[in-house]
Amino acid sequence: MSSNVLTVFDYPAFLNLADVDVLVVGGGRIGLRKVAGLAGAGARVRLVAPEVDATFDRSLVVEHRRRPYRPADLDGVRLVITATGVPGVDDAVSAQATAAGLWVNAADRPEHCSFILPAIARAAPLTVAVSSDGASPALAGAVRDRARNLLTDDVRDLALELATRRAALIGNDDEESRVLKRISADAYASVFVTRRCGIVASRNGSP
Repeated sequence: MSSNVLTVFDYPAFLNLADVDVLVVGGGRIGLRKVAGLAGAGARVRLVAPEVDATFDRSLVVEHRRRPYRPADLDGVRLVITATGVPGVDDAVSAQATAAGLWVNAADRPEHCSFILPAIARAAPLTVAVSSDGASPALAGAVRDRARNLLTDDVRDLALELATRRAALIGNDDEESRVLKRISADAYASVFVTRRCGIVASRNGSP
């Protein structure tokens, strides 16, 4: 795909990477930031990099192959991120991973990605993810920062309380319980957010 054509990523998703084998190619600051995020999500990270930044934390990876990338590095992994900063290398990793049927992200090269990584704001259990389809990571980050202002302690407490209410209703499959679950979550969230978080809810586009 030509680099001047915007690649569209139409299907957002959140992944469970616990104990999933993931390959990261590149040991610079960007690559190590990917390593940290993947390890934090529970992935089993393999790093391939002849050199690594001084900030490298060896405990975050299950293996560090201190050499250039080889196609055989793709064996046994389910997800690939390449962030060497060398276009020829990143493009080769992307092409070979794609040919092997693997999902691949090439940092700053959306035209060579089968998935991209959004800008994230978290206040567990809430996560806000913002993407510009790779057009402008800086813009996505700015919108993310605006969204982060909404993730107050009150909103986080609301999410936890609604999770408790929902859990109490799960398992009751009768129609009354389903209706109560929907009404409880929607109505309570609207009232709580409006009164305690200063966010005015609107319906059908009307203030």
